[in-house]
Amino acid sequence: ELGNKGLEQNEENERYVRQQLRKEHGMAAYAKLNLPRIDRSLKSSNVVVDGLYSWEEYIFLKEYYGKQFTTVAVWASPATRHARLARRANRPLTLEEAASRDKSEIENSNKGGPIAMADFTIVNEDSLEELEKETERVLSALK
Repeated sequence: ELGNKGLEQNEENERYVRQQLRKEHGMAAYAKLNLPRIDRSLKSSNVVVDGLYSWEEYIFLKEYYGKQFTTVAVWASPATRHARLARRANRPLTLEEAASRDKSEIENSNKGGPIAMADFTIVNEDSLEELEKETERVLSALK
């Protein structure tokens, strides 16, 4: 979407685009806009939707898919998350930018609800290998 609008890829522009899409389509914008794609994919396999960002998206998908809809929250402490965001190769964030993003996601995107209501929670404080083990544990429980 940034490319379509001729915007540079950075935290500020990404936030702006998210807010504009939600202004135009409501807080469940991403769920609504991706529903046809999710439905197509569900015809042949299970689907993982990464990045359920608002309570409204959660409600929309829960009402649409009912018991077929399962949520998994992947949680890391602010200190761990901010350190990882600072180290990432693509668009690293300063600690201040990461904290600002967290605050915005809670206050403006209602992100806390889906995390609180998740059917499963994976604590992601350790290594990638540990995250993979925990993910396998959750996937096994879903079978």
